[in-house]
Amino acid sequence: MHDSDVRPPSPVFPSAPDAPLPHTGYVLLWFPLASETFIFHEVRRLAEMGLPVRVYTMYASRLVGCSNAMRATTLPIRHFGVRAAGRACKAFLRALLSRPRLTLRIARDVLCHRLRTWETRLEAFVCFLYGFLLAEEARRDGVELLHAAWGNGPATAAWVASRLTGIPFSFTGRANDIYPQDGILPLKARDALFIRTNNKANGAYLRGFCPPDQQDKVHAVYNGLTLGRRPPSLAPFLPEYQLLSIGRFVPKKGFDYLLTALARLRREQIPVRLTLVGDGRLRRSLKRRCRRLGIADMVDMPGFLPHDRVEALMRSHDIFLMPSVQTANGDRDGIPNVIMEALSCRMPVIATDVCGIGEVIRDGETGLLVPQRDPRALADGVRRLLADRDAALRMAAQGRDLVLHMFDSEANTRQLLCLYRDSCARAREESAPHA
Repeated sequence: MHDSDVRPPSPVFPSAPDAPLPHTGYVLLWFPLASETFIFHEVRRLAEMGLPVRVYTMYASRLVGCSNAMRATTLPIRHFGVRAAGRACKAFLRALLSRPRLTLRIARDVLCHRLRTWETRLEAFVCFLYGFLLAEEARRDGVELLHAAWGNGPATAAWVASRLTGIPFSFTGRANDIYPQDGILPLKARDALFIRTNNKANGAYLRGFCPPDQQDKVHAVYNGLTLGRRPPSLAPFLPEYQLLSIGRFVPKKGFDYLLTALARLRREQIPVRLTLVGDGRLRRSLKRRCRRLGIADMVDMPGFLPHDRVEALMRSHDIFLMPSVQTANGDRDGIPNVIMEALSCRMPVIATDVCGIGEVIRDGETGLLVPQRDPRALADGVRRLLADRDAALRMAAQGRDLVLHMFDSEANTRQLLCLYRDSCARAREESAPHA
């Protein structure tokens, strides 16, 4: 994947620097959400840089596991959730009575597509229905751009609201929100003012859903760093060596291959211990696998930890591992944010070559990049780094320099501001003759 595969986001329209920043509605399922720290910081930084922003969530408030900063946020947030179901139904009926053909066409477009699981079908229905309420709320609030932070349900709600109101909408395509696509993605890509992706590997894929004359609407803007502001303090690299991995316990994280690699290291009498942080539907399965492999005494599983406890954990461990895989249905990571967080703490990283991970982990330069589903390669990588601490820390230092530049919070937030401002300025210019 080359840099030219996704066009740079800034400047989009050189004539628009003096254009006002659009009043932007960020659309999500939850906000803030403990596992989406990068989105929380993105919205907060945009607001601090002057973007008039309001958050709309399709679901109710959920602060479990949130950091202190998330709990204390003063960002304007409007939660819908179950309590708003009646209002959403009334908004749908008002639209059906006033614009029946358009409303039925939207319902057909959303509800008649085949979706991959019952969960995605339920999410699509909820976001379709709440899109009618979002349309009324956004119009009342004077929103000029609806931006969905994910390409699945949130983008569906923003798309419905945009079709009803004419307010431009856009979305960010990241990982499992677009892999595999939900059946409605081509319609959302067709009608979006622009599409942002947070890694370059997604560029060609997302452009494949855009009409031929709209190939330039996909823009890559990396996330901002959420850790690494303090100078790194390094773990000692002494037996028993401390390995760390963090993520949701779902198939695409590949943790079962990591446990197999750990069993291999035990057979080779390499003194290591793994801290596996996270939670999810595979938790019991992973615990059973530890017992079957005879490594239960080598694995700590503390569960999900708030983001403000992650940095100390990274500074006390020797090596970070991210064994991501692409699943049979196409689900995969984009670039897991924990990789950038580990590198920002100058932690040596071993990761698999999946989707955009290779944009950050350059094999032998900023870390070790190994094939997916290969426990032997993971174990070999651990042995290699433990055998040459100087080389491991040199790669980690180069990785830290790379992510501090690529994921610079201020620079990337300014790119987003330019993208929002310039895209909306162009939309206003194009709509003025028709108006």
